[in-house]
Amino acid sequence: MDFHCHLDLYPDPFEVVATTKQKGIFVLSVTTTPSAYEKTALLAKDCPNIETGLGLHPELVHQRFNELSLFDKWIHSTDFVGEVGLDGSSRYRDSWELQVKAFTYALKLSDIHGGRILSIHSRRAATEVMNYLELFKYRNTFILHWFSGSIKELNRAIELGCWFSVGPLMLRGKKGKDLVSRIPQDKVLLETDGPFTSTNKRSIYPWDANDMCIPNLSEIWDVDSEKVVSILTMNKKALLSKRHSLNN
Repeated sequence: MDFHCHLDLYPDPFEVVATTKQKGIFVLSVTTTPSAYEKTALLAKDCPNIETGLGLHPELVHQRFNELSLFDKWIHSTDFVGEVGLDGSSRYRDSWELQVKAFTYALKLSDIHGGRILSIHSRRAATEVMNYLELFKYRNTFILHWFSGSIKELNRAIELGCWFSVGPLMLRGKKGKDLVSRIPQDKVLLETDGPFTSTNKRSIYPWDANDMCIPNLSEIWDVDSEKVVSILTMNKKALLSKRHSLNN
C-alpha cells in the first residue's frame, strides 16, 4: 500500500500507474492543486486500486487560492481529499491566514457532503491542525501524513481517532521511530510521499513501501514480518471501509 503518493509528479506517471496496476498495490494519489485533480484522476481511470485525492497543498495556497472553488466541482467525484493541511514553517508563515481558510474550507465541504478520508499535512502546525479537526471529526476520517509533532500532540491525535501514514524516511530517524512506537498498531498505514522522497539517489515508488517499511515496523513492534503484513492488511481494509461511496 501507499497512502500518500504524488502520482502525477513522477517523470513518467503512466509507467508508475501500469506497474502499480500490475503489482496490485493500493495507492492514494494525492494532488497539490485542485486544477491538477481531473488529469490525475484520469491517470487511474482503468486502475481500481488507485484512488485520487482532491487537494490544495498548504505550501501552494498563496499561489493557488483562487482554485479553491474547484473543490465544489470535484468533491462529488472522490472519497478522498488530500493533500490539505497547514504548514507552520517560517517560509510559509506569510500565507497562514490563506492556509487556514483553504484547510477549513476543505474540512467543512467534506463534512457537508457526508464525510471524506483526508490526507493531512501538519508540519510545525500539529496543534493548530487538530484544533480544526476537532470541529469536523464526526463524519470525516483523518490520516496524518508523515506526522512530526510532539508526543503531547501525538497523544491528542490518537484521542481524535486519527490514522497515520508512515514512510521509509520517517522510519529511519530516531524521532520518527519513537513516534511510530507510540501509535496504536491498528492506526498505522504506509506511504512513500514519492517522488519527493528518494533512496540511493532515486525516487521512492509505491511498490517500495512494503519492502522499505516492514523491516522497521517489525523491529519497532517486535513481531515478525508476516505479522506486520497481517496488521497492515487489516488496517487498509478498515480504513477503506470508511469510504463515503460505500456508506451511501
